[in-house]
Amino acid sequence: MDLQEYADREMLAMGLADRLASALKNSLMVHDHASFCVSGGSSPGPIFEILSGVDLDWSRVHVFLNDERWVPEGHPRSNTTLLKTTLLTGQAAKAMLVPMVNDAATPEDGIPALEPGFEGEFPISLLLLGMGPDMHTASLFPGADKLALAMSNAAPILVPMRAEGAEEPRVTLSRRVLSEAMETHILIMGDEKRAVLERARKLDPMTAPIAAFLKDATVHWAP
Repeated sequence: MDLQEYADREMLAMGLADRLASALKNSLMVHDHASFCVSGGSSPGPIFEILSGVDLDWSRVHVFLNDERWVPEGHPRSNTTLLKTTLLTGQAAKAMLVPMVNDAATPEDGIPALEPGFEGEFPISLLLLGMGPDMHTASLFPGADKLALAMSNAAPILVPMRAEGAEEPRVTLSRRVLSEAMETHILIMGDEKRAVLERARKLDPMTAPIAAFLKDATVHWAP
């Protein structure tokens, strides 16, 4: 694990946005498109806002989430909506968004129609993960109903997920798909998350799912 420390969150946002932009440009030099898999939530917002103004061939960048809450676009808890207002604006408005949710009543009903959209996107060119205080990443929650399936080598691309404390059903990319990414970055902020990450390094991924991605990742941290 490569740990990059920043003096403050503003420096982190600028530094990580620069790393991600460079990775995308490098990928586009050797591939016809770059697949950019990103975390939801509010933490990456400032990074995305900087990145959205970067001059690169966004029309060849395919963006998709690590996971999504099973809520319609426009819902206050929709990561898709958040992504459209932070990253997919400005220069990056030309990027192609691969959907992670549809109008089906449940993720189980919706996944068969979503999976074909990921054809040609793997291995992921560039992966940005976050981490919760319970050591989950994407929607790979400790104790979740389908965690064993999502963490297995035979997992499908997308897995429906329900977990205690998660308000809505989720859909998540499986560990198999995420761990094969060509370049992985993990974003954490604050002393509590730093301490949690240090504990996770010593635990089994079924207890601390983020541990499955630490070996080859660059972790970006600011107080």
